[in-house]
Amino acid sequence: MKSWRLAITLAAISLLLAFALAAAQEPVRSFDQLNTRLKPGDTIWVTDAQGREIEGSIESIGPDALTLEAGAPRAFAPPDVTATRAPRHSATAIGALSGLAAGTACGIGFLVKYPGTTAEEPGMAAIVVLGLAGLGAGAGAIVGWVIDAARDSKKEVYRAPGSSQARLSIAPLVTPRAKGAALSFAF
Repeated sequence: MKSWRLAITLAAISLLLAFALAAAQEPVRSFDQLNTRLKPGDTIWVTDAQGREIEGSIESIGPDALTLEAGAPRAFAPPDVTATRAPRHSATAIGALSGLAAGTACGIGFLVKYPGTTAEEPGMAAIVVLGLAGLGAGAGAIVGWVIDAARDSKKEVYRAPGSSQARLSIAPLVTPRAKGAALSFAF
């Protein structure tokens, strides 16, 4: 029973790490660095100082102003912008691949736990191994794809210094004596 728990724990850790790495890029905190993440023609959402969100296409971008084409050209100075978000171009294939890896690990973990199920009939061993690994891989890929598809379709590109935002972080915690998750909440 212990190796079965280990296989599940390792699969969960690999999923958590894959999503943590995918979301690791922090937004820039300086207005003059916006041009490192955005270019003219990109569609973005700008949150102004009053909390309104304006969607538009970037007409020009510079260290002292951002001009959007949102019906009519609209210029934003650094003090007028609290956040900027852009479409997330992450394909759901990343989630499916993460799930595929975790599911395959679970399928193989089952064989590690119950090796005697294939020992009696050596000809069936390959079929059982491929079947369990394939079943775990397929189920994991579907779950990973669904989780990635459900994520927010916009990523934060810029957050003004001093503007607050609540953040929740979840990280795996594995020690020789305990296994679990570390939660962190910041605002």
